[in-house]
Amino acid sequence: MTYRSVRRSLLATLAALSALAAVPAQAQTVTLRLHQMLPAQATIPARAIVPWAQKVEAESGGKIKVQIFNAMQLGGAPPQLFDQAKDGVVDITWTVLGYTPGRFPKTEVFELPFMSSSGESSSKALQEYVEKFAADEFKDVKLIAVHTHGPGLFHTKQPVVGLESLRGMKIRGGSRIINNMLTKLGATPVGMPVPAVTDALSKGTIDGTTIPWEVVPSLKVHELVKNHTTFAGKEGLYTQTFAFSMNKASYDKLPPDLKKVIDNNSGQVAAAMFGKAMDDGDKAGREIATKAGNKITELELAEVQRWRRTASTVETDWVNEVKAKGIDGAKLASEARALIAKYNK
Repeated sequence: MTYRSVRRSLLATLAALSALAAVPAQAQTVTLRLHQMLPAQATIPARAIVPWAQKVEAESGGKIKVQIFNAMQLGGAPPQLFDQAKDGVVDITWTVLGYTPGRFPKTEVFELPFMSSSGESSSKALQEYVEKFAADEFKDVKLIAVHTHGPGLFHTKQPVVGLESLRGMKIRGGSRIINNMLTKLGATPVGMPVPAVTDALSKGTIDGTTIPWEVVPSLKVHELVKNHTTFAGKEGLYTQTFAFSMNKASYDKLPPDLKKVIDNNSGQVAAAMFGKAMDDGDKAGREIATKAGNKITELELAEVQRWRRTASTVETDWVNEVKAKGIDGAKLASEARALIAKYNK
């Protein structure tokens, strides 16, 4: 065998070895399937989930691809989303915690009437709260972040100008805590996930709904009702809590460098990002309702105090309920308020 043929053979061998060595690197490229309930143009998908996915893809050098499925494209119902992440049906989900009543009792404290304020500050507070006091409620998933929406309000066919005008109205509520609050305020609560609101308003199943401004445009609520009622003061009537969760096995099988990318885009970073998206969406939603010529009523502080007093027993009910589960609800409510005040500064 000549020198030249030996050299060619050696080069061919080296090329083959290089190709084999490249396989593990190529194998590190992963596609994460993300499932959520709202249409693509809604606030969280457009302003939070897509930017989050783009950031993760960029910081991973393209090794992580996030495939987003909107509006329950992969099947199931919104209340099943948390379990879809837990059970590995998909890799990541975003959902409302209140859709599974009683499953997250410690986290529910943020849903109490007049507890929360802006989406960003309350989301930061909720993230710290969960890390300190409610991490056990998320032990079955790799929790990317929790967050809230901004101040909750009413969107109704007939105007709500005071406590009395709400009485007897069929109002959609998004969680058991909110439904209890609606009962105390004199309304008839109708529980349903937010994607069902448009159809329910169209058919007259409900007279109005509790949602933040941000989701109004994507559900066309400003076209179906012409009245919106807000509350003077820093705290909104209510908020809901959300979880952005990853399947533990999907996370665990990532190599260390890709785990670090997910970790760097979890916790307070993600909570603040999602909360700010909610606040920005609130501004846009209110502007759309204003341009549509809808009536926006802001209840004055004296009237708001009446609502606070009437709804105050919701917290008493919650404290008594969680006490039966061995949870000190009064202490947790105090801790939650302290954290909200911390991030409101």
